[in-house]
Amino acid sequence: MLRSTYDWVMGLAARKDAIWVLAAIAFIESSVFPIPPDVLLIPMVLAARDRAWRYAAVCTIASVLGGMLGYAIGMFLFESAGQPLLEFYGYADKFDDFRGRYNEWGAWIVFIAGLTPFPYKVITIASGVASLDIAVFVAVSVAARGVRFFVVAWLLYRFGAPIQDFIERHLAKLTVLFVVMLFAGFILIKYLF
Repeated sequence: MLRSTYDWVMGLAARKDAIWVLAAIAFIESSVFPIPPDVLLIPMVLAARDRAWRYAAVCTIASVLGGMLGYAIGMFLFESAGQPLLEFYGYADKFDDFRGRYNEWGAWIVFIAGLTPFPYKVITIASGVASLDIAVFVAVSVAARGVRFFVVAWLLYRFGAPIQDFIERHLAKLTVLFVVMLFAGFILIKYLF
């Protein structure tokens, strides 16, 4: 099943309309969706390495726009939409303490979350709830998400064939590692904040 899913994603990545799917995933991941766009970005770059920079740019732009939606959820819909999302991710209990410190360290928090597997959607919503300066939020998001996606694209562009061979040989182990990292991000949210 894992191999057929991998083959399906690689096939999707080679399609001309895949860039729109990538944009949609990057957009919704930054506000509500738990799966990062890397799941599609990586095979898309491997399938068409000459488009690596375009894919990284689309990921960055869509992710920042999605982050702005998360910010709006936090700012305007916290009680009705933001609070339930934070409760879903197990973050609601400690959120008030976090809000108090957020503006002091907000730019760094957004930057670190934008680079790492940490669930970025929590930070976008938190930025809106804490009313972090929107210009700071957008600028730091562009920098962090841009670095993240362009570094991934560059690595795949530069070392594409060996990385693709490595992924295909170790697909099961890498899938387990990805799932562990994803859950570790959620656990990190719960116990650090």
